[in-house]
Amino acid sequence: MALTLSILDQTPIQKGETAAQAFSHTIELVKIAERLGYHRFWVSEHHDLDHVVGSSPEVLISHLLAKTERIRIGSGGVMLQHYSPYKVAENFHVLASLAPGRVDLGIGRAPGGLPLSTRALQQGDASTSPSLEDKLVELEKFLHNNLEPKHALHGLKAIPVPPQPADLYLLGTSVASAELAAKRGVPYVFAQFINSDEAVSYEAIDTYRKKFVAGALAQPQAILALSVIVSDTDEDAQKLAAENELVKIHLASGKTITVNSLKKAEEYGKHSAESFTIEVKEVNIISGSTETVRTKLLDIQRTYQVDEVIITTPIKDFQKRIHSYELLVEAFSKLTVS
Repeated sequence: MALTLSILDQTPIQKGETAAQAFSHTIELVKIAERLGYHRFWVSEHHDLDHVVGSSPEVLISHLLAKTERIRIGSGGVMLQHYSPYKVAENFHVLASLAPGRVDLGIGRAPGGLPLSTRALQQGDASTSPSLEDKLVELEKFLHNNLEPKHALHGLKAIPVPPQPADLYLLGTSVASAELAAKRGVPYVFAQFINSDEAVSYEAIDTYRKKFVAGALAQPQAILALSVIVSDTDEDAQKLAAENELVKIHLASGKTITVNSLKKAEEYGKHSAESFTIEVKEVNIISGSTETVRTKLLDIQRTYQVDEVIITTPIKDFQKRIHSYELLVEAFSKLTVS
């Protein structure tokens, strides 16, 4: 089974950099990704975080489409809980009309930020808003112009109508997200770089396949999103991986949030208005030389039976990040990379 390689870029901003510099790195990286043969390039949505600046994936996707010719560009992902499905459909219909056949609409379940940003985005009583599943169903209907006659908005179209709507993906880190993707018959991406519990990731993908109901897809399509660092030696890669930190906030309500610094964890806990505990964990990064990483990724492929992985590379130095992506392709150069 060939392994398809794709990229998730979060537009990180390093100390001393401007947002313009951070975005210029994303633009340069997507051009390199296209040249190297990566299949797709996704950008994330985060709010009020001091280490990433990609707060509006739709705007960034438009720019990246204009800077490339072939590579698929998409969101990893749009945080639908904050938005009107109709407006999201309109945004991605515009993108799909500008670049037919090249646009992915990945939907995320997380808030993408801290409680204050969530409050600012939603501007209302979240308890009375539709569930994520209800929003996802409505989004699908707007994307394909098939609102049923009994729907309150029947007759409304998301304009423009593109020749090919954006492909819809559901992102998640739990069995519940896998069940929703299976129920809706859409591709499912498990973010193992966020939830490193292998038992959960395996159960989620297994559940997705077992409960899959044909919808947009005739057969299930499971993808793993992984954090990977490749360097010239195992030792160099391990040093780069050690620069990262993963912190989990466990709220009294049972909810768990993952951030990348103790400072942000404390800030989140304070704004949540709940009692909480903080856990600092080892970051789940696959690191090593080309030989080491190729072996690890092929083992993962055999375990999960996936034919695509989406890679995020958390290296602070941009040139070393580029080098990692170059080495990753080199690691699979004797195999099929699409």
